[in-house]
Amino acid sequence: MPSSLSSSPSPDLHLQTLLASARPFLRGELEAVHPKLPSLISVLRSVGAGECWHKHGSFLEHLVDMYKILKLWKAQESVCLCGLFHSAYSNSYVNLAIFEPSTGRDTVRAHVGDAAEELIYLFCVVPRQPLIHDDLLFRYSDDELVEHLKASEVSVRNAKEGGVFNGDEAWRKKVNSLVPPGGVTVKHIKTGEDVLVSRRVVAIFVMMTMADFSDQHYGFQDALFDNSNGRLEFSGNSYGALWPGDGKPGLWLNSISRMGAVYSLLVREEEIFIEERKRVGGDQVVKGRDEELELVIPPVLENCTRVLGAEEQIEATDLYWEAVCEGSKRGLDWAEKLLGRCVEKNPFVGEPHVVLAQIYLTNGRFEEAEREAEKGLKLMLEWGNPWDKRMTWEGWIAWNRVLLMKAKERSWPNTSWGILNLGLVK
Repeated sequence: MPSSLSSSPSPDLHLQTLLASARPFLRGELEAVHPKLPSLISVLRSVGAGECWHKHGSFLEHLVDMYKILKLWKAQESVCLCGLFHSAYSNSYVNLAIFEPSTGRDTVRAHVGDAAEELIYLFCVVPRQPLIHDDLLFRYSDDELVEHLKASEVSVRNAKEGGVFNGDEAWRKKVNSLVPPGGVTVKHIKTGEDVLVSRRVVAIFVMMTMADFSDQHYGFQDALFDNSNGRLEFSGNSYGALWPGDGKPGLWLNSISRMGAVYSLLVREEEIFIEERKRVGGDQVVKGRDEELELVIPPVLENCTRVLGAEEQIEATDLYWEAVCEGSKRGLDWAEKLLGRCVEKNPFVGEPHVVLAQIYLTNGRFEEAEREAEKGLKLMLEWGNPWDKRMTWEGWIAWNRVLLMKAKERSWPNTSWGILNLGLVK
């Protein structure tokens, strides 16, 4: 399992690595990602996934996006395939089954293999809302997560470097009380039977929910659930909210950042558990713990180590929205000030940096434009999907790269036709 405390590459090398990973998706060369990926997408298309509505577009688009995000996060192929087929048998969130209810698991297994099908099946039958939110996310305060993240980093280092293990630490006791080493037992959403879910699978499902929510959530869900406090607690019931709404970025980052923190705590506890077992001579894999599953750390939110406060999230979103909607009328200097305050409050998404880069280019401030364009591109490549969903991720990346290229060239059009003629990325 890759360490959650690994060092980072140089910024420029990191950006080039991110871009290389994303390029097959940007170019539609999906066979370069996985030889079977185009045919698997054809299977999804043939059963009508492209005809089904899903939050921000079609269900097929969402399924492919899930695969892309998980792949960019370096998840195992079985986990990525689970994302691609994650509603094969419907699930606890949506009444969407890719295949007819009579379709046997053997059919799905033939498409994706044993390991992925087992994950897909579990993903579809566990009560994911209670498991992820009620039993994990809502058991922590934001301050507690921040405190436990700091403590757990020290604990992992002590375990690996000094062989020091202390099961009485507050963060470890809490993790183990919520998700013991042997996993948790939940009720099958359709039959009510007991289903054992290993701790690693729980962690995988937390990570997948991060990808799932980040891809589909925007302002429409805030209106549906009255998410005015930004904590995404699903407490409202405004079923008359009109789709698609105004397209404003959604208030989901506080929730996702808390999921990332919980995921990191689970990963770190797993690392300590295995290190302690190894030091007492127990190298054997324990049956039923799914230790063949890798727990990779998504690169977002500073490798899932930061919790974005709900209030900061709301203020940053409002500042961004006002800047991009009123900037042309109120002036670029005014928009620049709002966006500067936005990135101070929420430094974890790329779009505010991208808009700032355009403002700097327009004003001939090329070094500042290059800096912001690089920040924006890095963040958007790490997420694998847009925060501002009025444009596609591919569109945002292409525009971002144009800005970065022009910043490096120290040039920018000074006519409207010149702006329209932009597009080529070297």
